[in-house]
Amino acid sequence: MTIAAAKLFGTDGIRGEAGIFPLDPDTIFLLGQAAADVLLEKSPGTKSCCVIGQDTRCSGEKIRECIVAGLNSRGVKALIAGVVPTPAVAFLTKEKNAAFGIVISASHNPYQDNGIKFFAADAYKLDEDIEKAVESRLRELLESGEPVKFESDAKHANIELIDQAAEAYIEYVCKGISTSEQNDHPLQGLSVALDSANGAAYQTSAAILEKLGARVLSFFDQANGENINLDCGCTHPATIEKLVCENQVDIGISHDGDADRVCLCDENASALDGDELLAIAGLDMMQRGLLKDNTLVATTMSNGGLDKIIRAHGGQVLRTGVGDRQVITGMRRGNYNLGGEQSGHIIFHPPSTTGDGIVAAAQVLAIVCRTGKPLSELRTAFKAFPQVQRNIVMSSKPPLSTFTLAQQLIAETEAFLGESGRLLLRYSGTEPLLRLLIEGPDEKEITRRADEIVKAIQEQSE
Repeated sequence: MTIAAAKLFGTDGIRGEAGIFPLDPDTIFLLGQAAADVLLEKSPGTKSCCVIGQDTRCSGEKIRECIVAGLNSRGVKALIAGVVPTPAVAFLTKEKNAAFGIVISASHNPYQDNGIKFFAADAYKLDEDIEKAVESRLRELLESGEPVKFESDAKHANIELIDQAAEAYIEYVCKGISTSEQNDHPLQGLSVALDSANGAAYQTSAAILEKLGARVLSFFDQANGENINLDCGCTHPATIEKLVCENQVDIGISHDGDADRVCLCDENASALDGDELLAIAGLDMMQRGLLKDNTLVATTMSNGGLDKIIRAHGGQVLRTGVGDRQVITGMRRGNYNLGGEQSGHIIFHPPSTTGDGIVAAAQVLAIVCRTGKPLSELRTAFKAFPQVQRNIVMSSKPPLSTFTLAQQLIAETEAFLGESGRLLLRYSGTEPLLRLLIEGPDEKEITRRADEIVKAIQEQSE
């Protein structure tokens, strides 16, 4: 595959194995230059600087040195936030009047992977046109034929450490929750088990919950550079379920590696997904007259049961493409204030401009405290339609139309489902996976059809 044919930016920035193209030192350096070339021009009135935050992966420091070298070569100063959640970088970018922000993280991926994603000066992720412009500029630099001339020198880099970056984010989140709840300690009396995934929230989430009044038992908060997401975090819900059961707490909270997602667990040690959290928050906000136009925003992956419960209470669900960037774009178009994904990206806007795991968790926990109802009771309003999902590992990503037998089976399945269900087949934007989702009234039947489609794809891919 040539550089010209490769799409470098996926659903959420550039992601891959650290040290391997496009996350090799030379390409990262050129990415810093490309970002500066494009984003400085797109950010008039800001300072010629960039906020950089990262998660706990051992590759993060080297990647940061390389991208700082690229930025410095274009006259951009790097403001170093250290290890902080992704939403903290968004907040600090606007707070510091920086031209843009950079997050070095691969979210829920294993430690060998890493990634680079960007925030614009207004604290929102880059829109697709600007991201394409950065990628186009990077291609020009990669294909210029000129040798890359740099040596990352951390000692002489044009950088400035942001004083108490994590503390500033903690204060920002707590102030927003306390103000919205008109209570300085809205979580008073709750006991919480917290799984920080040995990731970016290992310092911040416990501090936020305690400041809001909760009693916190903290786990997986001893990052060593290689244990991020290792048998912990929101992609391993059984872990938080076990912690809740063993410690007899009111609620469990787990994050992914960069803490822009959340998984909650009720007092009966049963995890909730993002659709359940959206239903709980959406119903509460409608009852209090706070949900803008009685509309919440979700992606095509959310369960049809979400639409049903929101409609039953006089609201509607607006659907977008996959990714929290798509969600926030849909929210901004209609000035809506609640949106999210089944995967646990939940956005309360304002204050959040991107998925924020601890803001989402605190907002739902505040509902528990204000209503006096445990999470197990609040979740009962939402009834999920049967849904089957499959992740198919792929060595490449050929057009879906080339899977001829699978396409025939898909057409037959869609005809069978009619308006009582749906089928989605798409490539992951962050992993080498083909994702299949089928939703319908008969779980046994949609499971059989999903297995047939997967088998057809696998046989043609061999």
